[in-house]
Parts: sequence; C-alpha cells; structure tokens
Amino acid sequence: MDLHYFLYGIYPYIVLAVFLLGSWLRFDYAQYSWKSDSSQLLSKRYLRLGSNLFHVGVLVLFLGHFAGLVMPVELWHSLGISDLTHQWIAIIAGTIFGMMALAGAIILLIRRLTNSRVKATSRFMDIFILIWLILTLLAGLSTLPASIHHAYENDPSVMLVLGEWVQSGLSLQIQSALLNEVDWVFKIHLFFGLTVFLLFPFSRLVHIWSAPLGYLMRAYQIVRRKPRTL
Repeated sequence: MDLHYFLYGIYPYIVLAVFLLGSWLRFDYAQYSWKSDSSQLLSKRYLRLGSNLFHVGVLVLFLGHFAGLVMPVELWHSLGISDLTHQWIAIIAGTIFGMMALAGAIILLIRRLTNSRVKATSRFMDIFILIWLILTLLAGLSTLPASIHHAYENDPSVMLVLGEWVQSGLSLQIQSALLNEVDWVFKIHLFFGLTVFLLFPFSRLVHIWSAPLGYLMRAYQIVRRKPRTL
C-alpha cells in the first residue's frame, strides 16, 4: 500500500468514522464539555475582532467548499455559471475570506498565548487546534497561485477532479487515483483539511453541531438578585 492510496483512499474514511462516532460519544458521555468554552469573561481584549474575522471567514469558506465540491457541476451549469466562472468565484472568495479567517485565527492564538488569564485556563487542544487551523488556512491560500494559473489557462479540470474525488468519497466509493495528477499543494491542503475533522470531536469545535438551532432554542438563564440586607 503506497502513501498516496492511504492518505486519499483510506484516511478519509478513518476521518469520517472518528468525526461521527467521536462526536456522538462525546455528546453522550461528556455533555458538560460540549461548549465553546468562551474566554470572554476572562478578557474581552481583541476577542471580538479575532472571533468575528475567524468565524465569518471560516463559515463562508466551509459553505464555499460545500457548494464547489459537493454540489454537482450540473447544478452550476443550470444556473448559467460555467466551470471557469465557478473557478474564478472560488479564487476571489477564497482569497478574501481565507485571509479574514487567517487573520482572526492568528489574533485568537496570540491572545491565547499572551494573555495570562486566558492562557492559564487553556487546554493543550485549545492551542493545538488553532495552530492546525492556521496551517490549514495557509495550505489553502498556497493553492491560489496554481488555481489562478489554471484559470488563466482556461483549465478548470483540477477543480472538477477535486469535486469528483469528494463526491466519490461521500458515496463511499472513493477513487484515490483521481488525485494522481493533481498539484501537490492541493493534496497538502486536503490532508490538513481532513485532519481538522479528525481532531473535531476532541476540541471545542464540537459546539458547531449545536449552532445555530441549538443556541436559539436554549432555555433562558435565570438570574436572581441577591436580597439586600439592612
């Protein structure tokens, strides 16, 4: 078994199993840890800026990847969007929101490492997952020169192959051979992105499962004033 087949033919299924089973087990056995563990009460400095940049950037990137890789190309064609136009949309949106997410993640990491109160309450995974997300974002941004080159050459084939590979994995018939000729920068980004889902059940990222409906449907917190004493 070669490394390429393992990483892009077997590893995705390991990731999917850990992602789903791990999330379920954590919710079932460790519900008190199922939270974002916000450090806002400890310090608000730079939190709003970093958190907003990161969350907006990551959410748009996730939706963009879903639309670009999971949705069939025929749907884009039915909307009048060609493969090449689709690729340019991905390049422009990926640049803008990738930079936003990266800036936010760096701000949050620096804050977590330099603020003594926040650092004292941070777990290893809190810091590690931020570092891994930053590496994943950097790997994603590093694919832009290759994507732009392909777009200028009027060649959206790599984007289409990546989408076909993702769809083959979701149908449980993954075809690692599809990635044989894909540029190595895309493969590195895929590995880092897959590993985010592997780490997901062991990090604070699990709170994503509860958003937005879980947060909108939460019961109100009851706060009672302490009675005055004369």
